[in-house]
Amino acid sequence: MTLVDVKLVIGAGGYNNNPSWIHTEEETLSLLDETTWSAQFNKNSISAIVAEHVWEHLSFDEGVIAANICYKYLKSSGYIRCAVPDGFFPNEEYQNIVKVGGPGPKEHPASSHKFVHTYKTLSHIFNSAGFAVKLLEYCDEKGVFHYTDWNESDGVIFRSKKIDPRNKDELVFPSLILDALKQ
Repeated sequence: MTLVDVKLVIGAGGYNNNPSWIHTEEETLSLLDETTWSAQFNKNSISAIVAEHVWEHLSFDEGVIAANICYKYLKSSGYIRCAVPDGFFPNEEYQNIVKVGGPGPKEHPASSHKFVHTYKTLSHIFNSAGFAVKLLEYCDEKGVFHYTDWNESDGVIFRSKKIDPRNKDELVFPSLILDALKQ
């Protein structure tokens, strides 16, 4: 691909929250199969990646592999904006919905959750691949929600305090959101 500013949505799931970006699904661009990346992109060629509620479908070790693959294909100063369910959000109903194996039938997205991240585990994954991490929205160990304003033009995360209307008056379905910057 020869585009100057390549921006990807990984695991778009039919959503179009980032309309000018390239939307991908696991069948065409797998976070765990580098050959699907090398067939479409050169190393150091991608400016930005958004992965909204994708990394929880990977085991911890798979998450590390995926972060390393993304690192290879991002340009210097490229980034991943990653959002996952927040393991420190202090709401029992929410935690039951997002838990490993999740509720409901096999078709339910949470049924394939392999890991519930906290800001510590997700930061560790991206740091281990060489990224610098900036936390945008997350709960700490005491369940206190932290927010750093972020620019939607750098990648929209719908399931966020900033955008999701369910979170307008009260935080009911937050995400742990971070930017992982390739140094």
